[in-house]
Amino acid sequence: MKNNAQDTPIADICLVLEGTWPYVRGGVSGWIHQMILGLPHVTFSVLFIGSARNAYGARRYAVPDNVVLIEEVYLEDAWAPVLKKNTLSKTADYQDMSNLYRYFHHPELPSTELGQQWLEAVVNGRMKLDAVLCSRASWEALSEGYRLHCADPSFVSFFWTLRAMQGPLLLLAEAARRQPRARVVHTISTGYAGLVACVLKQLWGCQCILSEHGIYTKERKIDLAQASWIADSSEHALNTALNTGSGYIRALWVRFFERIGKLTYDNSEQIISLYDGNRKRQIKDGADARRTQVIPNGIDLPIWSSVLEGRAPGIAPVVGLIGRVVPIKDVKTFLRAMRGVISAMPHVQGWIVGPEEEDPEYVAECRSLVASLGLEEKVLFLGFQNIQTILPQLGLMVLTSISEAQPLVILEAWAAGTPVVSSDVGSCREMIEGGTAEDRDLGVAGEVVAIADPQATATAIVGLLKSPQRWESAQRNGLARVSRYYTQALMIDRYQQLYTAAMESR
Repeated sequence: MKNNAQDTPIADICLVLEGTWPYVRGGVSGWIHQMILGLPHVTFSVLFIGSARNAYGARRYAVPDNVVLIEEVYLEDAWAPVLKKNTLSKTADYQDMSNLYRYFHHPELPSTELGQQWLEAVVNGRMKLDAVLCSRASWEALSEGYRLHCADPSFVSFFWTLRAMQGPLLLLAEAARRQPRARVVHTISTGYAGLVACVLKQLWGCQCILSEHGIYTKERKIDLAQASWIADSSEHALNTALNTGSGYIRALWVRFFERIGKLTYDNSEQIISLYDGNRKRQIKDGADARRTQVIPNGIDLPIWSSVLEGRAPGIAPVVGLIGRVVPIKDVKTFLRAMRGVISAMPHVQGWIVGPEEEDPEYVAECRSLVASLGLEEKVLFLGFQNIQTILPQLGLMVLTSISEAQPLVILEAWAAGTPVVSSDVGSCREMIEGGTAEDRDLGVAGEVVAIADPQATATAIVGLLKSPQRWESAQRNGLARVSRYYTQALMIDRYQQLYTAAMESR
């Protein structure tokens, strides 16, 4: 192999990133940039995984000097071998192909040993992309799987579903084999990035660190439950798989991401979550509890001092949602809540602050909803803005997401002196109301409401805006909480310790 464990490392840490930094703005990307800047003496290489090349425009972040290499791989390239050749590969081993099926697609939960056998075949070059897509052994393993386990969708649907899963796996494995070596691999999710990290760990004989902001498998389940591109073919399928009303093909996709998640957990020496609820979820999904720990996000408080000092006195009659305009942020609930807020307080404005290029169809639906609610003069779409300019202009920051981990924007709002109303997702309740007894003694820093409940959200907003005493208490408590528990210095120090230990251990 060109890049084996004996090669001289070009970087201390290889970051494996899926669809985030440096091309996409947002919480995770901002955290990655923060980490790189916060550890200037640590060198990083980056392997960026994207869906299709045309889905990403210019880089959204300037690349710091301690990033020595950025390599890119796109999942759409998995089909290039099929387009280039139309002959069967004779190099595939049936047992390897059977292991591929058994680990990622078999209905029964596979063993850890089977996952390691699959990795060993990939690392040693026995299993390659063209063999998986074009070999007789692969065809036979897939056909047997259909005969034994699939009674519902057509063979054509089953075949192309598995091909859509298997092709990217081997494309990414081959990209990993080309990646120049680093001393440690750090993946910022399970999923495709986690799979690449597993391969790199085996290739380089190094340690693997996994940080999960949200639980990737859970987020993919949400996406798959809403996916219109999956055609469920029978009433039986709709009523059985996943216990959520989804069909067999949907179940295959969920199983696939669950198995990648388990493979990543099994190959990670350190498994990091942002709060204890997600740590428990990781353990439930197969992570070894002894390898898990919580490292909360943190922000650089000193850079917010001038922002707080420049804040105008009083409660600004502006309510802001800060985030990407995408379904997972549930912007529509915010808009419906604003209808209730403005009915009670006509002078209040609503601002939606965040990039709009990711899902133009959803943006159009949100703008149409604004019109239908008669809010054209009251709700403004401001696009991407400097958050330090926006936050001190808000009376409240509102988060209506249906899935989050530990949102940095809540910490930033507090640092700017802005109380928060949030849906009850991720660690938001723990952040706003306090986690430990000592933390709870600080008091609440806003209000938590049910997911997708516009009426409760509107009531919470109006209650805080109309009560200067409650608002000032929430502002004071938020500042105290972020200062005590959520600073960048604490977070960076803990990751520095992790990196040092991982680099010293083989």
